[in-house]
Amino acid sequence: MKDKKNILEDHKKTIKIIKKHNKSYFINDNPIISDSEYDKIKYKALELEKKYPFLKRYESVKDIVGAKPLNKFKKVKHLSPMLSLSNAFNLKDMEDFKKKINKFLSLKDNQVELFCEPKIDGISATLIYQNGNLTKGLSRGDGEIGEDILENLKTIKEIPKKIIAKNVPNLLEIRCEVYIGKKDFSTLKNNFANPRNAAGGTLRQKNSHETSKIPLKYFAYGFGAISPMIFKTQSEFLTIIEGWNFLVNPLSEKIDSLERVEKKQLEIDQLRATLDYDIDGLVYKVNDLSLQKRLGNTSNSPRWAIAYKFSAEKAITKIKDISIQVGRTGALTPVAKVESVTVGGVVVSNATLHNEEEIIRKDIRVGDYVTIQRAGDVIPQVVSVDKNKRLRNSKKFIFPKTCLCGFETTKEINLNTKKIDAVRRCSRGYECKYIAKEKLKHFVSKDAFNIDGLGKKVIDQFWDLNLIRYPCDIFNLNYKKIERLDGWGLQSVNNVKKAIDKSSTIILDKFIYGLGVRHIGQENAKILASFFGSVTEFTKLFDVKNRKMILINLVDLDGIGETQIKSIDKFFSNETNSKIIKDLINKINIKNHTSQTKKGKFSNKKLMFTGGFKNMSRSEAKVIAENNGGKVLGSISKKLDYLVVGDTKPTKRKVNQAKELNIKIILEKDWNKILNS
Repeated sequence: MKDKKNILEDHKKTIKIIKKHNKSYFINDNPIISDSEYDKIKYKALELEKKYPFLKRYESVKDIVGAKPLNKFKKVKHLSPMLSLSNAFNLKDMEDFKKKINKFLSLKDNQVELFCEPKIDGISATLIYQNGNLTKGLSRGDGEIGEDILENLKTIKEIPKKIIAKNVPNLLEIRCEVYIGKKDFSTLKNNFANPRNAAGGTLRQKNSHETSKIPLKYFAYGFGAISPMIFKTQSEFLTIIEGWNFLVNPLSEKIDSLERVEKKQLEIDQLRATLDYDIDGLVYKVNDLSLQKRLGNTSNSPRWAIAYKFSAEKAITKIKDISIQVGRTGALTPVAKVESVTVGGVVVSNATLHNEEEIIRKDIRVGDYVTIQRAGDVIPQVVSVDKNKRLRNSKKFIFPKTCLCGFETTKEINLNTKKIDAVRRCSRGYECKYIAKEKLKHFVSKDAFNIDGLGKKVIDQFWDLNLIRYPCDIFNLNYKKIERLDGWGLQSVNNVKKAIDKSSTIILDKFIYGLGVRHIGQENAKILASFFGSVTEFTKLFDVKNRKMILINLVDLDGIGETQIKSIDKFFSNETNSKIIKDLINKINIKNHTSQTKKGKFSNKKLMFTGGFKNMSRSEAKVIAENNGGKVLGSISKKLDYLVVGDTKPTKRKVNQAKELNIKIILEKDWNKILNS
């Protein structure tokens, strides 16, 4: 019988073989064994992992997805970022989307016309034309930097290599989606997993001659940089470029109401099976480009567009058990362990039950046959119970009133609805080991400290071995002890050490986000980082008197509301939290917040706003100030250059403070004059 060491060595060899074949398949697009042979290797490795669970500590076969891209192509920065879209899954989400637009622009309902386009499930690319000539072609990459795949894109015959027309902008950046038709894919399916994979693999070919053998197609859907701007609406843009021989989707149209949105969604959903390309929803954009410009973008997505995904795909399965999970914010979430079933091409074995009230309302029990659904990347959820198939001796699920740590849980009052929250929570924070462990997983995540190699499973392992309890422990690990663990060697330890050392220097907004304060997401963290500027100012939250004054000033920050302020107060009022954060700060280097300085009418000036405006929302006014080089502050101080006072209910206290400090006051009429000058 093989000992533990030999079993591990065999497992490592298998992992290397799988990665080798993944590279051949996903990167080189040239598989060297058949799919069935590959599946046999993978199945054997998975069975070994089931038999010897300790192997997962080294690396699990389930975690190997695709392969890291090669540096085949030159990296090029996009002229304007290719942002992701936020998602809508029902009409309520679309109503919220329109409400946010109207609020930001200070418009009444139905004043904003939308434009609708199918969301092609392909590979995004951008085409750059200078004086009508195609000069660059980039992949999406990370949205900021793409790969130069011009020669491969040129193999798509329908893409214009030269625009022959009058009034073509000197600079024109066309955004498009590259795909392979379903019919064409039928001849390629033995080499690729799906049409999207085929399109991606083809565009990654180093040899454009090989790319030319694959029937790639495309639809143009948007633009990046344009100079000079000659278009007024999204619909006009597509009409004009179609006249320039670009292919645009014929199912696009202007939408004037939410009723039409729902009808369009149903029409295309029923039609999509007949289309020669895959779509997973419709994209709705504000049609007026001047309004798009006013709305602008968040750091991740445009405010003027949203992807409305099609209805979720469903399946029927059986609940084997119901377990409780504790999240980093203390929320107790019930999870149904179900018999494995494929939903939308993904094998599902867990489904969320949301909260206690959801279980009571649907009367969900262990042993029930249920319908589960999965929409987009959302976690699968239980939709309904088939009570006709329920066993007579089934018992109601009693939701625990205590946390897994044994502490009494509570339901809070929702600040927005003023109703009791549906979610039960443990309020012990780091004193609850389940919350503490989840906070660590958030801390090391990509959008926070981004510590490569210190994933969820490693956090679980180090936690069980008592190597870490709090964030500061990560920067004081016993690497000698780790080297002696199963699945760890000198190289893997060195890799983790390098990743931790790298993360010990971090920018302020990622540090704030990494703390895992409830209700403080990435956008909120950036707003707070801009407000505080440095970790020195941020640490004033530890002091009760300073914190009260800071929280008063945070009210004026766009994007920070009562919910966030109360959450910050509660977090820093906890002595354990404060001690943990202080210990962390002593271990790392936190860089001051720096924002890109834009030139404009308020270059290097600090502004504050009070009162409402007639022609725009205060949110839009703040964005305008920032786009013109200004920095918006949330409190009155000698640092302030201007206090901009709207005509509607300005705060007298702020106006009087500004006068006392001799800060220049700009009334709404003067503000409008400055913008129009």
